[in-house]
Amino acid sequence: MPREVTDSAGITWSCIQAFSGLGKDAEKTEAARVDDSSNRFHVVCTPNGGAKSVRVELPGNWEKGLSDEALLRAIHEQLAQES
Repeated sequence: MPREVTDSAGITWSCIQAFSGLGKDAEKTEAARVDDSSNRFHVVCTPNGGAKSVRVELPGNWEKGLSDEALLRAIHEQLAQES
């Protein structure tokens, strides 16, 4: 299930763990896991309005345990690195 957050510019980001749409088996979970990390996963965040999606690395509890501010900070930091 995607998690949505809205930044100060009014952009709503829809974030979902990479490969989550492929099923819940262990192989798919492992595919999303960040190399050399036991508790970090690749998450894809897509903005409304057609701007570029970003892939961020977040802790395993990101869906419920990460604040909106921390999620937005990760998104914007990744955007800054890519530009």
